Amino acid sequence: MLLRALILMLIWASPAMAQAKGQLEVQKSVAFFGLTFLDTSLQGSTYGSDPAERARVIMLEDMVRARFADAGYELVDLAPVAVELDRIVNPAKCYGCDSRMTTKLGADYALVGEIQKVSNLILSMNLQLRDSTTGKIVQARAVDIRSNTDESWRRGMAYILRNTFFREEEE
Repeated sequence: MLLRALILMLIWASPAMAQAKGQLEVQKSVAFFGLTFLDTSLQGSTYGSDPAERARVIMLEDMVRARFADAGYELVDLAPVAVELDRIVNPAKCYGCDSRMTTKLGADYALVGEIQKVSNLILSMNLQLRDSTTGKIVQARAVDIRSNTDESWRRGMAYILRNTFFREEEE
């Protein structure tokens, strides 16, 4: 009888515990400073920027925002640090400015990334999540992709998100 009562209590408590866990995850906030595109290719230096690549950067930024939002993270508004952010060329390499701005915004994490085009065949992308309090990297991943297409860019970022940032959710 005591065992049966204990089992029933655990069954009733499980949804409440799961809901409480979900509420904690929703309370996590992220300041996403976007993706910086670095074109070190001969094509870029010869022909200038490619509008298709800029569109791909926007596509990946939307993809990252959507994935973090779907996971319950609050994406904070960057407007309060817009002036400071406009002066920064690359938030992923600014000696901790991302963490400082994230602290000003009251967010838990800073999220930054880069895409480097070496050539039309070789591109590298990375994404890193930094704790705003300590400035330490919590999660990060870099991948190299081959070919400069919408599909290859999408697959590269999907790999980063799936295999680093949201691994537990999909297992």
